[in-house]
Amino acid sequence: MKPLIVLLGTFIIAITVLKLARNTTDYRLAGRVAMASMLSFTAIGHFMFIDGMKAIIPDFFPLKTEIVFATGVLELVFAIALFYPNIRALTRWALIIFFIAILPANIKAAMHHINYQTGANDGHGVTYLWFRIPLQVFFIVWVYMSTLKQAQ
Repeated sequence: MKPLIVLLGTFIIAITVLKLARNTTDYRLAGRVAMASMLSFTAIGHFMFIDGMKAIIPDFFPLKTEIVFATGVLELVFAIALFYPNIRALTRWALIIFFIAILPANIKAAMHHINYQTGANDGHGVTYLWFRIPLQVFFIVWVYMSTLKQAQ
């Protein structure tokens, strides 16, 4: 829920700033700013909640600490890459694949009631997937739409 609030809140702020500063409404740019903010926000969690993040990684993966750090760094790289037009299409597809790839961790967290911050078994539970899976699809659509080329 927090990433969604960061995404939508930043989008509203970006639209407002663009309108005031440039007298334009560039929804795609505002969308990229919002997604970069959300990715930066979630990346911080990878460095603050290491044990909780390790707990949601499916059991068959080795090197869980390294995966937590690598995915945090990857989110920061994606956040920056969204602003480079020459790699925007590559970033779009890489982020879409990333959002699909992290879904098993969210499913494990829900199935086992894992709190991603603490690693304790007091998380949201399976009903959370009714929110999380559509949210993941929403993030994918958001990335796709905000990284398309502007019509000339």
